[in-house]
Amino acid sequence: MKVYAVVGVPPEIQAYAMAKYSRSAQSMLESIGELSTQRAEQFLDTFYFQYGHRSIADLAHLVLAVEDVSILAAVRVVDEPLWDGQERSTRYQPFKKTGYFTPPELEGEVAARYREAGDALFTAYDGLTADLLGLLVEVVPRPAELDPKGFERTLRARAFDVSRGLLPLATITSLGQITSARVLERQISRLLSDPLPEVQRIGEALRRACLEPAEEPYRNGGEPVRAAPTLVKYTQPSPYLIETRRELESLAGEAPRLLGPPDVGRAVELADDESPFDEAVATLLYRADPVGHSYRQVQAAVRAMPERRKREVLDLAVARRGRHDELLRELQVGYQLKFDILMDYGSFRDLHRHRRCVQVIQEPTPDHGVEPAADVFPRAFGAEVAKRALQTGLGERYDWALADGLTRVRELSADAPLAAPYLLPMATLARALFKMDAAQAIYMAELRTAPAGHFSYRRVAWEMYLALREHAPELAALARPADPTEVFDLLQR
Repeated sequence: MKVYAVVGVPPEIQAYAMAKYSRSAQSMLESIGELSTQRAEQFLDTFYFQYGHRSIADLAHLVLAVEDVSILAAVRVVDEPLWDGQERSTRYQPFKKTGYFTPPELEGEVAARYREAGDALFTAYDGLTADLLGLLVEVVPRPAELDPKGFERTLRARAFDVSRGLLPLATITSLGQITSARVLERQISRLLSDPLPEVQRIGEALRRACLEPAEEPYRNGGEPVRAAPTLVKYTQPSPYLIETRRELESLAGEAPRLLGPPDVGRAVELADDESPFDEAVATLLYRADPVGHSYRQVQAAVRAMPERRKREVLDLAVARRGRHDELLRELQVGYQLKFDILMDYGSFRDLHRHRRCVQVIQEPTPDHGVEPAADVFPRAFGAEVAKRALQTGLGERYDWALADGLTRVRELSADAPLAAPYLLPMATLARALFKMDAAQAIYMAELRTAPAGHFSYRRVAWEMYLALREHAPELAALARPADPTEVFDLLQR
């Protein structure tokens, strides 16, 4: 038996070597030793593009950095089921240093209003962080075994958990990702097809990063290495995605008249049982809903639809599908557990990291509002500390900053509809549908209710567990979640 690691091989040669290895009696090292970039390119052109052996691209893995982009764009970048990576944490980054993204398309008075709104949120964020930290240091006893620096660092993270709600989605962040070339090809095409110009530019930058020589300091034998010049060279915007999204949004635009106002009364709701046909239609309409109705509301509308109308919606979802287009994510149906979740955007980003589920995300809107400090502070700090914070006026400052931020977003929407969402505070409630099996629901309940986690997603994960317990008590009994309503230690990490 012989087992060894292979490192330092350019991704496309790696993919070629693995594909050749499966068709040869040679060892892995012998296969790699015979290859060149030119031969890899010829092989991939033939077998990947001409013969359609797409699994070959799964054998080439690439490490890419995406730096200095907005949080709003970063969410779209990482929205891949087979994506692995990390984004900057809002607990440990003082984002005032990096600032926020301003769409270059904005000009004149509109640009000035945008910057004024962004500056106001950052000023409120900076001031609230400092004052919350000062309060926590004053009222939380420091254990003898915890040094002052560690004590303050831990409490600063707890302060950030609340104050980050004031950061706009324009806040600059960075991320690193590791994906196969096949995932990257799909990701680039999806980003190039996005309505946001910033996201389109990220897609094009990812494409260029694969075509051009990689950054220093890592080189292969002194020669420049290009990450995946062959596998991504044909990536283009997807007419299927662009046109289908436009047509479904137009169709779903009838929803406000038919369904009434969106129901924002529940953080977590487990969807009713339905046929796969109805689920596909409901998910398509839910994703395209311009005002953010709950999945239960959309389900009710679909149940009342004539079969002919449902078929029209489903046909619309595939009418423009090309030969190489994958089916829309909304058509991934048949999951027993479908959680409709309404939570603040900052904590949604944490749940968004889970990959063993299907996520269907609605566009962010100011109309779902935010949760008041009177609800947020007790979950974040416990009743006694929250009472002190509210008495000192920190809650009023938090509520006012968020209300002012949402007002500015609504005012800007008329003049700059694509730019306005960047100014949504991270405390803004957002809606997404998470489809999964019971094992994933149990995993999320256990991981995300842990006392060291953020108070917002702890609550959501607990409510997911409670919904599972009501729906399938025998399976829920296997879970070991931590009840976030119990007293917790602010110093536990």
